[in-house]
Amino acid sequence: MAKYKSYDYSQRVMIPISLDDQLVPGTFEFAIHTLVETQMDTSIFDVRYRNDEVGRSAYDPKVLLKIILFGYSRGLTTSRKLERACRENVIFMALTCGQQPDHSTIAAFVSSMKDEIFPLFRDVLMVCEESSLLGGTFFALDGCKIPSNASMDMSGKFSDLEKMKENIEKKVKQLLEEQVDADQKDDEDNEAPPGSSNREKQIERLQKKAGRIKDWLNENEPKIGKQGREIKSNITDNDSGVMVSSHGTFQGYNGQAFVDSKHQVIIHGEAFGVGQDHHLIPPMIDEAKENMKAIDLGDDYFAEKVFTADASYSSTVSLKKCQEERLDAYIPDRVFRMRDPKFKRRKWKSMRFPLEAFQYHEETDTYICPNGKALKLNFKTVEVNGIIYRGYRADEKDCTSCKLREKCLRKGSARQRNLRVPVGSVIGNLTKMMKAKIDSEKGRKIYPQRLAVVEPVFANIKTQKRMDRFTLRSKIKVDIQWMLYCMVHNIGKILKNCPDYGVT
Repeated sequence: MAKYKSYDYSQRVMIPISLDDQLVPGTFEFAIHTLVETQMDTSIFDVRYRNDEVGRSAYDPKVLLKIILFGYSRGLTTSRKLERACRENVIFMALTCGQQPDHSTIAAFVSSMKDEIFPLFRDVLMVCEESSLLGGTFFALDGCKIPSNASMDMSGKFSDLEKMKENIEKKVKQLLEEQVDADQKDDEDNEAPPGSSNREKQIERLQKKAGRIKDWLNENEPKIGKQGREIKSNITDNDSGVMVSSHGTFQGYNGQAFVDSKHQVIIHGEAFGVGQDHHLIPPMIDEAKENMKAIDLGDDYFAEKVFTADASYSSTVSLKKCQEERLDAYIPDRVFRMRDPKFKRRKWKSMRFPLEAFQYHEETDTYICPNGKALKLNFKTVEVNGIIYRGYRADEKDCTSCKLREKCLRKGSARQRNLRVPVGSVIGNLTKMMKAKIDSEKGRKIYPQRLAVVEPVFANIKTQKRMDRFTLRSKIKVDIQWMLYCMVHNIGKILKNCPDYGVT
């Protein structure tokens, strides 16, 4: 007969643990513990508390900061998961010295760090500078789109949201009528009809939703975009925006990172509720300069330094900012690959009929398309990124039935073909100068280095640290969460390259 060791779940066991022994030099938790205790000035939190004479003792900000930074490094983004980790994970117990703050305390601490997040980020950046992790010669800027804690179904222009409310109210009216009929039948049969309780719950839920939309519309103004036109608002988080990426369309934020090339240290990070990048260079450079100034590197730290960003950042505003800051910038236009000899054999799938495929008739000032239809003058001149254009437009009826439509129009909302014909350029055209710079031999060597500088940063944050969704709402709070993740990334660089933090 088999013989097994006996066991008894009712027995009590004492496990002796030295919390200090759990923080092993060379580990991420040891680096966080050492940085928070010795390098990060948490006295900036003291003004929050007025409990020196009365009131309950508060959790030390150092303890809460260690919980959050280490939790984010492990992909624990919600306060409830962090609370549970403090009860169950021995490393969290070591970092907190056995304290167990609840999720509401953790969440409130993160959400309220608006004034403290920049000084803390700069403390870590100062350690990077003192440890010679900043090269200061080559920088790259890029962004990644991350879903937010907001419902895309609650997005739309004010007219769309008003229509949504009206449709909900119509549905409520219909359900109420069905409920009245059901009540009458109930009186006749002396029994409740099936589904009546579910209908009542549905009516209550829809009434609350319609009321919420109505209150929101009364309390807010239409959201205006950079072009001066109304864009979609969002009732759940109006600071977020509709993001279009290779992973689909979703409600979220555009997390930007300004990165030094030497060890991929993030100089500045910020989240924006817009998917377009073309106007983000000025605010990112300004804040990066403030960070460098705060760690005593001066106002002109970026002057004459190489700066790269991809084609989505190309705009007159961006190029002017780079010129003002005396940056050696390399920002290509959207079609620079088509001019590159290395890509000469590639078949560009998105390419429509080029301008050369349209024949110009000077006497009528029209262009004739490959199918023989005329495009008439739509506007005489307009300036876009320093280039002056004349615009021509086809008749919508001609394009609707055209057999060449798929080769001529982009898929989606395009109803008719438009031509923008370049007729000149502004004197000192920055866009034209940047094209020549990118197409030069030096430019074609420098620009591709951008990929190796900034893309691994997002791979680390999104994949290794599992930051695949913002859990907070509003730009202020999302900015805090994004900068905390940027701090976690930089701490990883310190851990890897600095012997003082346990690396042998």
